[in-house]
Amino acid sequence: MGGSTVRLTMAQALVRYLCNQFTEMNGERVSLFAGVFAIFGHGNVTCLSEALEAVQDRLPTWRGQNEQSMALAAIGFAKARRRRQIMVATSSIGPGALNMVTSAGVAHANRLPVLLLAGDTFANRVPDPVLQQVEHFGNPTMTVNDAFKAVSRYWDRITLPEQIISSLPQAIAAMLDPADCGPAFIALCQDTQEKAFDYPEAFFEPTIWNIPRPRPDRRKLEEAAKLLRTAKRPLIIAGGGVRYSLAEERVADFALKHGIPIVETIAGKGTLTHHHDAHAGPIGVVGSTSANALAAKADVVLAIGTRLQDFTTGSWTAFDPNAKFIAVNTARFDAVKHRALAVVGDALETVQELDASLGDWRAAPDLMTEARALFAEWNRLLDERQAPTNAPVPTYAQVVGAVNQWAGPKDVMVTAAGGLPGEVAKGWRVKSPGSFDCEFGFSCMGYEIAAGWGHAMASRGDYTPIVMVGDGSYMMMNSDIYSTVLTGHKMVVVVCDNGGFAVINRLQNFKGIPGFNNLLADCRVVSKDHPPHVDFAKHAEAMGALARHCESFAELNGALDWARTTDRTTVISIATDAFAWVPGDADWDVGVPEISTREAVREARALQDEIRNKQRVGV
Repeated sequence: MGGSTVRLTMAQALVRYLCNQFTEMNGERVSLFAGVFAIFGHGNVTCLSEALEAVQDRLPTWRGQNEQSMALAAIGFAKARRRRQIMVATSSIGPGALNMVTSAGVAHANRLPVLLLAGDTFANRVPDPVLQQVEHFGNPTMTVNDAFKAVSRYWDRITLPEQIISSLPQAIAAMLDPADCGPAFIALCQDTQEKAFDYPEAFFEPTIWNIPRPRPDRRKLEEAAKLLRTAKRPLIIAGGGVRYSLAEERVADFALKHGIPIVETIAGKGTLTHHHDAHAGPIGVVGSTSANALAAKADVVLAIGTRLQDFTTGSWTAFDPNAKFIAVNTARFDAVKHRALAVVGDALETVQELDASLGDWRAAPDLMTEARALFAEWNRLLDERQAPTNAPVPTYAQVVGAVNQWAGPKDVMVTAAGGLPGEVAKGWRVKSPGSFDCEFGFSCMGYEIAAGWGHAMASRGDYTPIVMVGDGSYMMMNSDIYSTVLTGHKMVVVVCDNGGFAVINRLQNFKGIPGFNNLLADCRVVSKDHPPHVDFAKHAEAMGALARHCESFAELNGALDWARTTDRTTVISIATDAFAWVPGDADWDVGVPEISTREAVREARALQDEIRNKQRVGV
């Protein structure tokens, strides 16, 4: 990069560079970086904030309440934008930075882009040890920011101002690479941020980034077509990669043309609308009886854009041991799992080319007929479980059904962790493609409300995020209710209060262990009969939201209708049953004590051994 230069501090140059990065969405050029979530401290307030303040009309900065939650909001935004637009999250050094490590794990596990910028210690080390610095006696180069190495796709520490010239393009390339997508972390030494450097003006030229669409190897594609033609009972598993490739319509058309039912992973849910002719339900541990029945008899499984996590595969017990897998994925690492025929390529491009290779081939028509009958049976079960009753406390299924029925066609359901993923994966009937966000790749409690803020930003008023959260997750992270009130980003939050961590209590009990330290009634509390109770409605009101508590299921519909009329974030709390769940029929491998004095635990261990004997072992 020859030619003229411009003298800027490293922080000013970084911000100017971010402002000049663009992408295309729906044929329109938009900023690649849509904004910055920030909590300023001594590691980023004197230099980075100075640079951000000067460009707030181009790169808006939003004040976070907690470093973890603001980074989770950035991740929710990236999901909503299908990985085509990125938010930045910046913190000071020390605890501020470490608070974002969990969020980096969420982004890493879910293959989602977010740029994390954290302050760091002094590169010159003269004032060491500085406030919030941890010291490693044998390695003075190590700081808390090294913790991000385990949960970042790209990691760097800037100790000289010119280093950003090579580092920033690499960070963006990693975040936009469909095969390697994930969080980029850059540590910014405090004294380096202040240093001026003569940057080439060419470094700041506007750049338009596009998501690459790698095409599959022709030979592998032909092998996949050949294998599919032998299938008597093929099955398509649609993962999150289908959505990020914008391949929903193409995959749906492919399934109908070739007579192959589609089942969805948790990340892939929303590829199809619930009542699409090819849809046979969610698969796996939190899946439907229909999808799992099809999986058990499938002879060829076409897995598109999924990393085949244990909740999808039933810890690899959900399939016939002789089933053949074709894995279509941009990531080689995911494509080669479990003896699959690896077709490395973009979902949209690969499915189009596979369609051409298959020609007029179709599976036997009775397969789709069977799938539709199984799915109809599953829907009847959902209808029964979601129907109102006179019980004093509703079930999760009933609450999910009521909220789902009330939701607008484009409203996005947002949840994570706990009991809700199973209930919404099974019971939320998607009305529009892309209107479902359940973070279960990392199963991060606290994602829900924060991600709702990110979705509200991304929606631009076109839809309302509906956050469904348990009382446990609410207590872990709720401050972004206040963030949405501050910034005018409305969402509707439904708090299901079941008295603690109910779903993990269910697992604990199922494996032979009596309730312990999960439900409030089983904890060390001042009164087990009447433990102090949080008034979630009043708590939300204290943060500026509008709120209403429902004493019964009968009040819920009225509260939801009221929430549609409000002018800000609205929170509805409702007591829910801690012991009633929509049943599942897939296995899950978890650790159970090999020896125990409890008969119930020994019985659970025997069952676990049976599960492990059924597992398909990958190579």
